[in-house]
Formats: sequence, C-alpha cells, structure tokens
Amino acid sequence: MYDGMLAETTAINGHGGDLIEAYCARPLGPGPFGSVVVIHHLPGYDAATKEIVRRFATLGYVAVMPNLYSREAPGARPDDAAALVRAQGGVPDDRLVGDVGGAAAYLRALPNTNGKVGVIGYCSGGRQSFLAATSLSLDAAVDCYGAFVVGAVPEGMPLKVGPIVDRTHLLNCPLLGLFGSEDKYPSPEHVQELRQALEVAGKTYEFHSYDDAGHGFFASDRPSYRPAAATEGWQRIEEFFARYLGA
Repeated sequence: MYDGMLAETTAINGHGGDLIEAYCARPLGPGPFGSVVVIHHLPGYDAATKEIVRRFATLGYVAVMPNLYSREAPGARPDDAAALVRAQGGVPDDRLVGDVGGAAAYLRALPNTNGKVGVIGYCSGGRQSFLAATSLSLDAAVDCYGAFVVGAVPEGMPLKVGPIVDRTHLLNCPLLGLFGSEDKYPSPEHVQELRQALEVAGKTYEFHSYDDAGHGFFASDRPSYRPAAATEGWQRIEEFFARYLGA
C-alpha cells in the first residue's frame, strides 16, 4: 500500500468569517478518510503540535489545526504569541467555537473525507475540545488533561475563562478523557466531578488516569513528558477515533 502524506500551511474561515492560518496534514490517497481538528495548547501553534497533526495523517486521518492566535499575533513566534494572548486572558470561548466550527466545515468539504469529524485538545485545548463538543455537531472528542472544565481559575492567573461542567448535558458525541493523577488542573477531584456529571447526563465517555504523570505528560519536548503514559494514551486515542471516525 502506498504510504505518503501532504502537510502544509493553509487558511480557513474561522469565527465571524475571519480568514485564519491553519496547519493541515492528510494522507495521499483517495480515502474517504475520517478527520480530526487538533486544538493547540496554551503555548500555541508550535512545532510540537504540528507534529501531532502529522501523526494523525500517518494514522489515516485528515487533520487540521487552526492557529487560535492568528488575529492577535500573525506571523509571531509561538512563545511570543502565547504570551500576548495569555496576558489578554486567553481565547474567548465564542471565538474558539467559531474557529473549530470553521475547521470542521473545512474538513467536511474536502473530497477525500468521510464527513466524520473528531476534535482533540491538550491543556487549555482539552477544555476547548470539551467546549466544542458541547457546542458543535461532532462525532468524537478527546480531552487531554483539560484545565478548568471543572473548577475556577486560581487568583493571579490571567486567564479569563470559567468552568463549563454545567454544559455537560449538551455534549453531543462520545468523549475520551486522559488525565495525570498528579495533575492539579485538573486534579483527580476535578476529574471525578466531571465523571459524575457525565454519568448524571447519561453521556457516552471513557476516562483513563495515569500514575506518576502530571500535566503535559504527552509533551515529548518538555520535562513533564511521561513515555509510558503517553504511549498508552496514544493507543487509547487511536482506538477511540477508529471506533467513531473510521480508520
């Protein structure tokens, strides 16, 4: 079987019809392929998250990552853009939903996709993945240690976001949650509160927590990286998306 992919910078229509930068990777083949919107973490639209986009292409998905900081810092280094957006309180929730919705529409319009779209996010992106899955018509969602789905932002943090667990009843697709047992945001207690909300709402979900892992255990370029947890976590993601998006 031919094995190849194309990865490139592109542009999509985001919230309010704004044209924003995005990074897309897709298998070179007729498909049809499932597709994934990748939401980058708070450090931004960086090389590590672009590598995740390419990994999904090797798994047989068309993936796209919108640059959520396109408006504030076009062309800026990821660290500089992240610092600017963090100081402004983060990405507004309504704009995030519009940008992910635009990314999903972009994927569905491609000729080699099967119409099924999942979303995945890490850190702040995990919360945003949950937000998107309670706001848009999607087929699967993955929350990788998303902070402040449950629990308020501590005093002194500049982020202007609030908990969104009260939106659980609006979740319209299966949810996979991957967490570190040594994380503080979300803590094991936060994860349990979200689990209880999902149970009460009768939603389809599966959660996995990993010992000796804290926040950012997927980040292979950071000291928080935990190879065993990340390896198993990726296996869970592959199985989950294969089940709901088609491999």
